[in-house]
Amino acid sequence: MRRLIELTDWVPLDLTVDWESIERELQLPLPADYKELFEAFGGGVFCESVFFLARSDALSFDLLAQWRASVAAEEEGDPYPVYSPGGKGVIEWAATEWADQYCWLVDAERPGEFSILARGDVGEWHRYDMSTSEFLYRVLADKEFKPFGVAEYGLDPTFQPGRSVDGS
Repeated sequence: MRRLIELTDWVPLDLTVDWESIERELQLPLPADYKELFEAFGGGVFCESVFFLARSDALSFDLLAQWRASVAAEEEGDPYPVYSPGGKGVIEWAATEWADQYCWLVDAERPGEFSILARGDVGEWHRYDMSTSEFLYRVLADKEFKPFGVAEYGLDPTFQPGRSVDGS
């Protein structure tokens, strides 16, 4: 996470977050490094193209609001269904303006295991066994991180928060 803060020259927000409430609704503990990212950045946009979901007045940056909408709109036939409490599936935590999705593959019976699944606009899933912050850093800073890296486009390494941020 420190590398992301340094990359974006960001001053951490140090948000206070009601993790108990969020994790109770999901019936699943979230990754520790994601919690640190959430508390430092809140919801918003990295490099003008990667939309990070946390908590925000702007529903488009709110992890729980987006997850609830995904559960309601789930389509049959996807190899990785949307996670429902107590089950297994994916929870989206970021997306890009190019329709890439960055998700965790979770199983309520195996809490603490959070493989990352990423899918581009053509629908092929790629699995990564790394932390949320490592994956996000590679997306933003590693020009060789194919097919999901954005560093090759020469975008400014910035973070723009979604409207006002609320960690409650």
